[in-house]
Parts: sequence; structure tokens; C-alpha cells
Amino acid sequence: MNIVIFGPPGAGKGTQSNLIVKKFQLHQLSTGELLRNEIINKTKLGQEISSVINSGNLVSDKVVGDLIEKYISNDIFKNRLIFDGYPRNLTQAKNLDFLLNKYNQKIDLVLKLSVNLITIKKRISERKTLEKRQDDKDDIAIKRFETYEKNIKPVIDFYKKSNLLKVVNGEMSITEISDEISGLIERIKG
Repeated sequence: MNIVIFGPPGAGKGTQSNLIVKKFQLHQLSTGELLRNEIINKTKLGQEISSVINSGNLVSDKVVGDLIEKYISNDIFKNRLIFDGYPRNLTQAKNLDFLLNKYNQKIDLVLKLSVNLITIKKRISERKTLEKRQDDKDDIAIKRFETYEKNIKPVIDFYKKSNLLKVVNGEMSITEISDEISGLIERIKG
């Protein structure tokens, strides 16, 4: 089973992905984590990524696609991935379909955590006290939310057409969201 989970930055994708991974033995593929690892390892690519993220913009589709393909092509993860934060635009959604088809896989479920900007700002301010992230500044967070909302509509429409999209109220508690997602996964698993 391959699952896509998306929502604006700060919506709780990582938290919910972690819970899904534990419950259903999937592997979380967080593009944010992949990108941060490049930055932490101080690779040339990591320096470019850092500059883009710190300006509040999104990393190019090609860079993210190349990082994603490393996992999709690995048999260890075949049909056991949860894509956390990817795709973010229509080009990425089509590229993900292409890559999955290339390696004889498909998406089984697309989850969208629906959360408003007020909740996002509150969560990010709470997260600041737990971990230092350069992208957790309010002005950058607002810009990333607005960029996300603008880019994600075609992705939502793309997955609606394939009947894979399930919208989950991201304003609920972590446990309530997790329970709803688990129910959706169980129904697909049969």
C-alpha cells in the first residue's frame, strides 16, 4: 500500500505519518526530511536547498523527484511508502504517478489534512519551543502556507478525478485524526 498525505506546512503530516508507519508497517518518505538531510550533510545540493527554503520558496520539482525515485526504485520499500509532503503541485503529482508506474506500483490512498492558517501559526509557535527550524518564522510560515494553497488546488483536482482523495479535518486532536485515517486505511486494505 502506498499513501500520499498532504496539507499545509504545520498541518501535522509528519505526526500522522509517524503514527501510520507504526500501525501499518509502512516507510515514511518525508520530502522535508530528505531536504533537511541534504542541508545537514552540507552537500552542494543542501546549500542550494537551504537558500531556497530560507527565502520561503519551494525546492524544484526535479531535485525532489530525484530524491523520491531513490526510494521508489528500492524493492525494500515497494508498495510500503507513505509520501509525506509530496506531491506539492500538479507536475510532482504526475511525476509521482510516472515513477510508481515505472516500478510497477500505484497510489492506494491520498489524504489531505485540512487546516486553517490560524491553527498553522499556533502549531508552528508551539513547535518553535521543541525544535529549531529555520522555516518556523511567522513570515516564512505565512508565505509557505499561501504558496502551498495556491499550488495544491490542481493536485486536489487531480486526485479527486482518480477517486483516491479523502479530506480529513486537521483541526481535530492528533488521536481523532489518527483514528479517522486508520479507518480509511482499513477500509482500503479490506
